[in-house]
Amino acid sequence: MKKTIALLALAVLATACSQGSATRDTTPAEGGKVTLRYFTFSAAPDHEKDLDKIVQAFEKENPKVDVVVETAPYDQYFTKLQTSIAGGTAPDTFELNYENFVTYASAGSLLDLGTVAGDTAPTGFAEESLNSFKHAGKQFALPASFSTVVLFYNKELFEKAGVALPTADWTWADEQAAAEKLTDKKAKVYGDFQPVQFFEFYKALKQAGGTFLSDDGKKSTFNSPEGVKAATWLVSKVGKTMPTEAEIGGTADYDTNLFKSGKLAMWHNGIWQFAGLKDVPFEWDVVVEPGDATKASAVFHNSVAASAGTKHGKEAYAWAKFLASSNVAATTRIESSWELPPVSDQAVLDGYLKDPKPANRQAVFDSLKSIALPPVIKRQQEMQDAVTQELGNAAAGRATVQEALTAAAAKVDALLG
Repeated sequence: MKKTIALLALAVLATACSQGSATRDTTPAEGGKVTLRYFTFSAAPDHEKDLDKIVQAFEKENPKVDVVVETAPYDQYFTKLQTSIAGGTAPDTFELNYENFVTYASAGSLLDLGTVAGDTAPTGFAEESLNSFKHAGKQFALPASFSTVVLFYNKELFEKAGVALPTADWTWADEQAAAEKLTDKKAKVYGDFQPVQFFEFYKALKQAGGTFLSDDGKKSTFNSPEGVKAATWLVSKVGKTMPTEAEIGGTADYDTNLFKSGKLAMWHNGIWQFAGLKDVPFEWDVVVEPGDATKASAVFHNSVAASAGTKHGKEAYAWAKFLASSNVAATTRIESSWELPPVSDQAVLDGYLKDPKPANRQAVFDSLKSIALPPVIKRQQEMQDAVTQELGNAAAGRATVQEALTAAAAKVDALLG
């Protein structure tokens, strides 16, 4: 599902547009058209054709606007975006996730869409999603999609090992027991994969009944018995039912490739993976992730924002609104399993359930019954990195879980101070 932001000095991105170029060009396109640049991470690599379909529909309705799409892999995206903003070469419009929205809005990097909306105020959105991208009472971005994290499982590995398939009633103990039976290191088959990092920790923390920050957001609260339980749950899998850091060896998409190769029984990941698993040669399905004291599923929101420095504010808003809420965009996302549109029309969302793979798509909606939203602070990336680094120390045996959480809490408190 994989979140980052880096504050870098002045630079200009030099790669081609199709690979994430962020070089500003305000020259009108041929025939007096406006060229509008849109930078995204979620379209690549599985949904570039789907995005192109939306772009073509928008350009048909707005013949004086040419949308130029620029992409970058998620792990590079925010570094490139921040570099372009710092260098004065920001794209006119770009994708932002919920976690980083506050940072960009607070920094004055985003256009207040209310200043260019005119009489076309955003409508048709789920109210909670729309409000997620307001800052200081102003709409600085429009929600474009949302996704949840579920438990993927390889049905054939379960059946071969004689292990009962996961159900929505499963707890951590059920998952652990199954993972141990499914792990066969000689055959290089692993029972489970759940990354030991910030995004899994805050979710597991809520599942254990804990909280990440105090109610006023001024102090960390995760260095607690619940925090120790959550971190231990993640760390205890490493080297037993999932590969070690050394075995992974920094290989990109290691877990994706492991699942696709039929060597991974259970996988904690997001519904954005559905499209890439259409052609795997085995049966798989999903279920709501197991909980401990309670259920809690990670839900991620992505949005489309406009640069504060764009010279095409009205066109940028028109594109943002179309990408976020048009019927073409919504149905394209549904049909291609490209996350879910944050629309209020349940009839549109019901179409999502018609796709037969995976069979239990209802789990996506069931996961929304108990949500774990990520904690958000102004120094977001530093917080995420600090927690991930210390959890990594525990996973590698360089520190105990308690030592890792104590160190992480001290770093987070310093960021909050």
